[in-house]
Amino acid sequence: MNKQIRKLAAALLVLYMIVFLALNTIQVARKEALDDNPNNNRQTIRDFNRMRGPIVTADGVVIAQSVPTLEGADFAFQREYPLADTFSNITGYYTYAFGSTQVERVHSEVLMGDTAAQKVASVFGGGDNTGSVRLTLRADLQQVAADALGEREGSVVVMNPTSGAILAMVSFPRADSNKVANHNTEEAEAVLDFYNSLDSKPLLANAYQERYMPGSSFKIITTGIALENGVTNLEREWPDEEEWLPPQTDDPIENYGGSTCGGSMVEIFYRSCNIPFAQMAVELGPERMIAGTRAWGIGEKLPIDLPGAVASNFEDAGGDPIDFANNLPLLAIGGFGQANDTMVPLHMCMVAATVANGGRMMSPYVVDATLDHDGRVLRHTNPSVWKTPISAATATTLNDLMVGVVNQGTAKSMQLANGIQAAAKTGTAQLNSAGEPQRSHAWIVGFAPAEAPRYVVAVVFKGTTDEISASTGGRLAGPVAKTILDYLFSTE
Repeated sequence: MNKQIRKLAAALLVLYMIVFLALNTIQVARKEALDDNPNNNRQTIRDFNRMRGPIVTADGVVIAQSVPTLEGADFAFQREYPLADTFSNITGYYTYAFGSTQVERVHSEVLMGDTAAQKVASVFGGGDNTGSVRLTLRADLQQVAADALGEREGSVVVMNPTSGAILAMVSFPRADSNKVANHNTEEAEAVLDFYNSLDSKPLLANAYQERYMPGSSFKIITTGIALENGVTNLEREWPDEEEWLPPQTDDPIENYGGSTCGGSMVEIFYRSCNIPFAQMAVELGPERMIAGTRAWGIGEKLPIDLPGAVASNFEDAGGDPIDFANNLPLLAIGGFGQANDTMVPLHMCMVAATVANGGRMMSPYVVDATLDHDGRVLRHTNPSVWKTPISAATATTLNDLMVGVVNQGTAKSMQLANGIQAAAKTGTAQLNSAGEPQRSHAWIVGFAPAEAPRYVVAVVFKGTTDEISASTGGRLAGPVAKTILDYLFSTE
């Protein structure tokens, strides 16, 4: 009898161990796979019946929050975006059927109270353990930038050059996160389908997820590379020329508008002559020019703390590297920001910020800190240097050259109120081939005060309309940058 009981006990123990191992395999080892299984919506349902913390701007404005739904609704809470018109590309959206994007995605654990620190705190404190995300962006400045951009396709980025903190980042057209965060799946899907059907891609944060031909704003980079390699200096002079024939071609390069242009390094920079910068690129040659652009971070995805960043481009064509040694005309044209050159608006802001920050390019970020329910900091963003493409001496030279653009050249529209000295570079990227209707992007990048920069701004208008294409970076983008910088200094 005892022997039978022992056998039964042993069998039950084995069965118990099998059940124990099976449960642990399901609950621990396979938890992530089960959570990600599209047929398992239990976790999603549970999450949508929990409170989620707010996303707040640097000036204390709530731009994402959870509110209780009406009795009888499918879920206990609805995610709302009070300033969706200007902040949707930053907050992203949080949905039942289509997942989450942007800050909502990156910091979902904090907002739900699911980080290890928050879980521990909830054990001892109980109650609401949701967290919040505090951004570097200002709601007032974001609105000023959006108003200045208007309903013209383009982007604006404003940064602190010494930290990399983004103070405003807005594009047009924009999506409305409220329409996507609809618990009605069919209605939300219809909205997403509509946004995805538009060529302007409003669901993308175009300021850091798209890239555009930069035109003459790229001359900052070419000049920086040439100065670092001893190819040019402030004493160098260029002859007045209307056209120049680079090697390996019988098709000459012209200045903007077919004008005659030349002079000192200072003059060709503020007049934005094309030929001297084409010549610099050829003198540098493919190896040094490519190495120089890589030093500026071109070819690498931008290290912003948001998902989906893209890389600017100089040396690739459709995924294949360009053989510049056998295509020196293309290298020459790239020297003044045309042909294969494409730059992300945020990256061009970082280029100007590098000049403003003595040659150091800071990693850009939009999240200042994450906090627990009681306001204690869970994680604070520490500024970090991403690249150092130029020396402090070269940065000083470029700063002086960019001051000349504002005082004497193509960026006079960025002369600020109250005598504050700005520094800038314009760009008008011609997209059309000869004989085709004119199409061009209009750019400006700059900073102020020039002697001790505190704010950097980049503005680009996409050449999708006759108004934009008929203008230039100085005439169209310059006033937008001025409006933003004047506002910033008026609020100090």
